[in-house]
Amino acid sequence: MSRIFTLLVLAFFLSVPLWLTDQYYLHTLVVCGIFMLAAMSLNLLLGYTGQLSLGHVAFFGIGAYVSALTSLGFSVSIFGYQITLEPWPPVIGVVLGGAVAGLCGYLIGKLAFRVRGAYFVIVTVSFAEVIRLIALNWIELTNGPLALPGIPPLTLGFEPIGYATLWSKGANYYVVLTFIVITYIIIKRLIDSPYGRAMIALRENEILATSVGISVTRYLVLAAVFAGTIAGVSGTLYAHYIQIIDPMIFMFLNTVTMVIMVITGGKGTLAGPVVGGLIFGIAPVILRNYVGPEVQWILYGALMILIVFVLPEGIVPAIERWFSRATAKSAKLAMEPGKGARS
Repeated sequence: MSRIFTLLVLAFFLSVPLWLTDQYYLHTLVVCGIFMLAAMSLNLLLGYTGQLSLGHVAFFGIGAYVSALTSLGFSVSIFGYQITLEPWPPVIGVVLGGAVAGLCGYLIGKLAFRVRGAYFVIVTVSFAEVIRLIALNWIELTNGPLALPGIPPLTLGFEPIGYATLWSKGANYYVVLTFIVITYIIIKRLIDSPYGRAMIALRENEILATSVGISVTRYLVLAAVFAGTIAGVSGTLYAHYIQIIDPMIFMFLNTVTMVIMVITGGKGTLAGPVVGGLIFGIAPVILRNYVGPEVQWILYGALMILIVFVLPEGIVPAIERWFSRATAKSAKLAMEPGKGARS
């Protein structure tokens, strides 16, 4: 039943560009999908290891800048040495952006996971602020507040068969959807593996997990590397889709958006960031059609508070619990004498 439902959901999303003719709404879905991908990466830390990172947008921005600079090319002087890079294909930029963000996840994980609680949050926020200041002030490389314009869109293909440049919103929609599906499968395989069970054990009871031989730093750093890589890839998709980035990409609101998607959807669940991302990615656009800008954010915040208050564990766990109760009740009725036949 679960597999059939998953296939039906996937078929629905595959059909969206076929019947959604409004390009603005399709654009909204593309951007929503990109941040949904970033929220899925944050869920690895917040949901499966219990570590709240409020600087997760740093990995998103690192991926965006690395991919943009790789695709545009640059010439910069470092300690008297002139380093020049000719423009590379955008696909290589996506790979490098994810790799550099994953490397930063490893380095920050090694440093930040030596502390816990509020100290860990401070380290992650400080890291994001440092990266933002670098992007803002290293004008020779990043163009500072003037932004990096003219980022080429993604180009797919191979030499023998030719290349296709993704100019349309529909094409970008399918690329983002593909990355979401692949990321979903990777995270599921990771969580179902011994590594994932070790992460969950650390989340539930770190002292007990340590007592049975689970290395805290090893598994938390592993989660940080995966989370950083996925967030970096989502940043590369954003850069090549929007085709212009500036240091505002590191603003704290982007991290808050990811956290909201994870918590309201259901942290520690595979589908939680997807459901939360859909609701809080599309809600502002829908509200814009009915109320003014001031009321929009009030209703947006009220919706978030309502979900957290009524469904403290998130939307997906509440649905799963309701479905389990309904299934158990149906099975119980079927087992009672005469009940199954009358129903």
